[in-house]
Amino acid sequence: MTKRLQQFNQDLEEKYRTQLGKAIRHLEYSYNKIAKLPKRLEDNDEENLEVWESFAARFARLVDIYLTKYIRFKVKMNDPGFEGTLRDCLNHAEKMALLSFADRWMATRELRNIQAHEYTDDELERFLTSLQTESAFVLNQLKGYKRAP
Repeated sequence: MTKRLQQFNQDLEEKYRTQLGKAIRHLEYSYNKIAKLPKRLEDNDEENLEVWESFAARFARLVDIYLTKYIRFKVKMNDPGFEGTLRDCLNHAEKMALLSFADRWMATRELRNIQAHEYTDDELERFLTSLQTESAFVLNQLKGYKRAP
C-alpha cells in the first residue's frame, strides 16, 4: 500500500470515528431525554412526540454510521476483495473481533429499517420500547468509541 493510500485510509477511518463519536453523544442525549417521558403515546404532547422522533432518527443515524460506514470500512481494510451483504460483513467483523453479537446487530439494523412504516398507536409504542432497549445495547457496545466533542 502506498503512503498516499495509507494516509487516505487513516483519514477516512478518523472521519468515521469522529462521526461515530458525535452520533453516540447525540443518541445518549436523546436516550436520557426519552427516559423521562411517558411511555404511552396518549400521555405525550406534541413536544414530547418530537423528542421521541428525534430519538428514533438519532438511533438510525448511529446504526448507519457504525454498520454501513465504519464496520464495512474496517472489513474492507482487512479483506480488500470483500463484496458480501451487510450480514456477511457483520459476521466477518465478528470473526475479526470488531464487534460482538453479529445477529443482534443485524436485528438492530432491521429495527432501524422499519422506522419509516406507518403504525397504530399500540404498534408505535412497542416499536419505541424496542428502540429504547436496542439503544441501550448499542450505547453499551460502542462506549469505547465515544470521544470528547
